[in-house]
Amino acid sequence: MKPDFRRMRPARLFASLFLAAGLHGPAQAQAEPAPEAAAAPGPAEPAYPVQELTPQIIYQLMLAEVAGARGQVALAAQSYLDLARRTRDARLARRAAELSVFARQADLVTEAARLWLELDPGSERAQQLTAGAMTSAARIDELQAQLAKALATQGERIDTALLGLNRGLARIPDKALIRRLVNQLTEPYLDRAEAHFARANAAYVAGDPEGASTAIAGALAIRPDWEQAVILRAQLQQEQNPGAGVGILRDYLAAHPDAREPRLTLARLLVAGRQFGTAREQFELLLQRTPDDRDVLHAVALLSMQQGDWALAEKHFKRLLELGHPEPDTLRMYLGQIADQAKRPDDAIAWYKAVAPGGQYVAAQGRIAQLLAAGGKMAEARQHLQAAARETPAERAQYALLESQLLRDGNRNQDAFDVLDEALRAEPENPELLYESALMAERVGRLEAMEGRLRKLIALKPDHAHAYNALGYSLADRKLRLDEAEALVRKGLALTPGDPFIIDSLGWVLYRRGDLGGALEQLQKAFGLRADPEIAAHLGEVLWMLGRRDEAARVWKDAAKASPDNAVLADVIKKFKP
Repeated sequence: MKPDFRRMRPARLFASLFLAAGLHGPAQAQAEPAPEAAAAPGPAEPAYPVQELTPQIIYQLMLAEVAGARGQVALAAQSYLDLARRTRDARLARRAAELSVFARQADLVTEAARLWLELDPGSERAQQLTAGAMTSAARIDELQAQLAKALATQGERIDTALLGLNRGLARIPDKALIRRLVNQLTEPYLDRAEAHFARANAAYVAGDPEGASTAIAGALAIRPDWEQAVILRAQLQQEQNPGAGVGILRDYLAAHPDAREPRLTLARLLVAGRQFGTAREQFELLLQRTPDDRDVLHAVALLSMQQGDWALAEKHFKRLLELGHPEPDTLRMYLGQIADQAKRPDDAIAWYKAVAPGGQYVAAQGRIAQLLAAGGKMAEARQHLQAAARETPAERAQYALLESQLLRDGNRNQDAFDVLDEALRAEPENPELLYESALMAERVGRLEAMEGRLRKLIALKPDHAHAYNALGYSLADRKLRLDEAEALVRKGLALTPGDPFIIDSLGWVLYRRGDLGGALEQLQKAFGLRADPEIAAHLGEVLWMLGRRDEAARVWKDAAKASPDNAVLADVIKKFKP
């Protein structure tokens, strides 16, 4: 929550302001260090002037803050800028710049940011604001001069300043211009690896990976063992030639086996290349050196889970919980899945019950209900979801959808429709409820309800591709209004080109219209995109009707082997091969 200056008493207001700015009264000036002196380690802070709170300074500070409290932010910014010019205090210039941004006063932002950069040339934020305010063509030369001057004053901090140069210019939208500026600004420092590193970053962002590779080679020529440069070179090479970056990092690690960041980068490149086993080996080497590293533990746990090593995944997820992982509920969901996979439903339910209200909560309650239903406790499963819905009415529709799915999976279609119908009465324009209840209405023979709800959904969401598809397919399947059915399906396909299920529907419409050749083309395309058993059922039927019965039987046989419990596929096979 932002502080409300209008509600702060004047004494408290100015006390907080002085502390934030690091200013001191006469008695404090020599006794206390400025707050910046106690900051966390990082780039060296500029030598701020010790400011005595003279009556004039206090007056100007009061004037600025009162103006801000009254909503006159531009006046407050101007007052701070005037004070910063007189005192040469970078903290006041920063305050002026920040207020200018808030007031949307472009000229003030430029002046305040320039002064801030002049007083604190190592500040990346000052560089960013200055670059953002001076991006017009007429002021680029001025910006370059400002930054060149800032770099020239860095002394021993020049390497850090060069590494921060790209971040300082990041607000400029023209990436080619950033590259030109970086190249010009680093020209005096090409004896330093950091200058070449800055050029490599700028070249890559500008869309020239080859130029970036050349620049990073220049950095490594000066500092051959610089980890940061080796990592960037590997990433660039991996992008241009998959496998090359992995080789670079392996070679480096052979000579520097304890290097953490290169090994971490290698592991991540291996994951990106779907080499999960070898990636896991690298993460485990890291884990041996830092057994409580949360990021590495998390990576090993996920890879173990992906490879079916449930015991190790469970061990690491539990350890992550002990270490205070920032997303504990995600870990509890994983632990629930592992217990479920291991046929320990009670343990799985316990983990899902431990999930706190939030982003994972509804999914956890759904899994609890599914486990209860799978154990023959359908009534208890429904009660659980209904109780959760009463506790969080805002999620009532989601719980109704979960309950209906449980019932549908248990072949209790009428009960599933009734649950959705009741939920829809409470939320008559909920798109998910309209869609799912329409599908269930079709299953229980309520065709008017099905059509009415899909048409309402289309009216509410004209871009709902699957509503068009469901209505068009349903009409075609019953050989009703085939012109309209085809138009509806084609509309859905126009909204989501390449969707295998809508392509399947188009094939089915064409089949119903007697266009077997067109139907076969669409169904083969759909099946090539997704080997779904219901698409296989349709494809086999069209092949059969074309007289290509051996092909049809082969399609059905393969699909039945992969999905032995699919009712639609079983019915089609029974129909043609009793």
